[in-house]
Amino acid sequence: MISKMDAEYADPVFATLALLALGLAVMIVVTMFVAPLDGLRREFVRWALPLGFAVALVAATGSLNYSENIGYTPCEFCWYQRIAMYPMVLLFGVAMIMRDKKVWLYTLPLSLIGAGLSTYHFQLQRWPDQGSSCDVAAPCTFQWVDEFGFVSIPFMALCGFLLIAALSTALWHDSRGVS
Repeated sequence: MISKMDAEYADPVFATLALLALGLAVMIVVTMFVAPLDGLRREFVRWALPLGFAVALVAATGSLNYSENIGYTPCEFCWYQRIAMYPMVLLFGVAMIMRDKKVWLYTLPLSLIGAGLSTYHFQLQRWPDQGSSCDVAAPCTFQWVDEFGFVSIPFMALCGFLLIAALSTALWHDSRGVS
């Protein structure tokens, strides 16, 4: 695990992973609408379960590292995002073992809810003067991480949720037999 001293090294790694997740999410969505990319779309569907599991696992362990090892106090919206992300580790894990591509029925709504929460939380940090219902001891507007001038913890969560939503949508798209 990462210690408090290593936060300066963990932040750019997690921020970079988040940006890669965002780029991959965009690629997956594009393959669903561009017919010549059918082969790539099939590969995304083929790897959707293990990749979804990996994304959810990294997001869950990353958030626990930030709060339990590094010492960042999670705010109310961080907890809501965790509530949306943590079950997906189990959902994708079981789906991977059972080879159940219908996991999208559960992961797509959770990832969209999580993305909405993350988006709201991210904009709260960008424009903190609007106020929030968060606790004074753990304000939602406080930004523990600021990498590359815009990547915060809610932004990282958003990227994870968007990648899981894209993977879930690819599984849904595949289940409909749409080419």
